Amino acid sequence: MREWKLAETRYGVVRDRRYEVAVLPIGSTEPHGLHLPYCTDAYEVESLADLACERAHAMGAKVLLLPTIPYGVNTNHLAIPVAISLNPSTLDAVIVDVMDSLEHHGIPKLVLLNGHGGNQFNNLLREMHRRTSLFVTWVDAWKIAAEERAALFAAPGEHADEMETSWMLHVRPDLVALSEADDGAVNQPRIRALREGWAWYVRPWEKLTRNTGYGDPRGATAEKGAQFLQASADKLAAFLKELSDAQLDDKFPY
Repeated sequence: MREWKLAETRYGVVRDRRYEVAVLPIGSTEPHGLHLPYCTDAYEVESLADLACERAHAMGAKVLLLPTIPYGVNTNHLAIPVAISLNPSTLDAVIVDVMDSLEHHGIPKLVLLNGHGGNQFNNLLREMHRRTSLFVTWVDAWKIAAEERAALFAAPGEHADEMETSWMLHVRPDLVALSEADDGAVNQPRIRALREGWAWYVRPWEKLTRNTGYGDPRGATAEKGAQFLQASADKLAAFLKELSDAQLDDKFPY
């Protein structure tokens, strides 16, 4: 039993315990190329949350890891078989209910640990800022160790790419079929502003990609995945410890 993980701990353990920070991992259920499983994002973000919370707990942080939400916003994947999508408003509503529960139980801080690019929480946090006593922040799992990511992974990409494949080779090698991977080539928009990225649009994934992957995964190794996960977990654990120790006075977070 890992007492800092709600899915595994028991009432007798949590009954008289004071928690300062709850961590809610959020993934997705969507195709990840020809070689990775549908719940890749959920596996990855939970592995990061597990390692970071374990380390933060060992440092004395009063942290509680909540069960992972396995669904995310995948409206642009729905043309692909068995992609499961929540509308942004639905996902936000689920998170608000979790926030209300935490507030009721006296847990004052919440970290949304996001493992899927289609999930965005800025507007939710702005909307809830005056409606909850919780301090809520959200973390993009892939950006925690940005320097290490750039150093480790040579092939550009963003979905079922070298980085994600390396991560999965480290945490769930039994679910990776690297020999079946293609090069993850994608189509470029015909309109210049869309190509350059300063005009945003929803990318229909079945038109953008050939087999749902974006980026060449074939240089992936478990060793690279382990290094990236360790670097990310170290930084996240330090943040959780610092947040746990912080007092929510009238000047927080300044």
